Amino acid sequence: MATSVPCRRFWPLVSFWLVCAGISPGATGDAPEFTYHSNVTEVRLTFSATDQNNHGVATLQAKDFAVVDKGFIVRDFQSFTRSDWTKLEIAILVDASESVGPRFRQEVAAALELVSQTDGVPDENLSIFSFQGLEPALVCAGTCRASHAAERLPVARAGGLTPLFDAIVFSSDFLSKQGDDHTDKVLILFSDGEDTISRSSLRDAVDTALNKGVQIYGIDLSHVCASQGGAILQSLSTATGGRYFGPRTEAREAMNVILEGFRANYIVSYRLPSRGFGFHDVRILPTHNLNLQFRSRSGYYYPNQIR
Repeated sequence: MATSVPCRRFWPLVSFWLVCAGISPGATGDAPEFTYHSNVTEVRLTFSATDQNNHGVATLQAKDFAVVDKGFIVRDFQSFTRSDWTKLEIAILVDASESVGPRFRQEVAAALELVSQTDGVPDENLSIFSFQGLEPALVCAGTCRASHAAERLPVARAGGLTPLFDAIVFSSDFLSKQGDDHTDKVLILFSDGEDTISRSSLRDAVDTALNKGVQIYGIDLSHVCASQGGAILQSLSTATGGRYFGPRTEAREAMNVILEGFRANYIVSYRLPSRGFGFHDVRILPTHNLNLQFRSRSGYYYPNQIR
């Protein structure tokens, strides 16, 4: 059932797939291009659910929520299932610039140790990148547990440049090529949110992550609250359906919350309620327990060309 309601601006998170016979993504831009061999009929959304104590809810039922898709309330779902934990693709992106140097190695080493001890995430589904200077670099892919990745992180250099937005574009593109259409793509970013040299803009970074279906979780390694860099990390996380963890949050604590949340991820599909071209805002709302909170991407693009 789809009921029209007034539209409001919001920023939750939802990994989505527009399902049809033979769909292929085109190049990244302001709006993704797709090639269709038949009409789109279904939307697939990936989302997480937490309770009032910020713990993942692993017992969610279809009757516990509704989807609002571009002003239409959807309660009649085609399917509803728990997300497959083993189909999670994780990339960790580490800011190795001087501005976070005093803290990042100890914090990141603890977080990597936690991920390496987590059962259920296959070795081949974990990659680590770092960025400083002119270009981001791949530290390891598929061998991160065995290669002592924390020891291979670069040493921060005085006066080092920080291509944060370029690194996000680079990592998102890498993640988009891993797994299949039903794999959740997650980018965990350790940074202070500062960018000094990227060719890409913040808007480019957000658009690329949205177009590639990547959720960004920002862990703030700065030493001050309410900084401009923190606001950037929060924008990246919120727009893509991830979470932001402020500078007072220990990296290992943040990783614990992130990993627990993945076990409470769900996939829902429903018939496309509107064929309006452009961006479709999407949010998920509780129907009974108002303490439930949902995180999904802010929406998806419906193409203005059907070929």
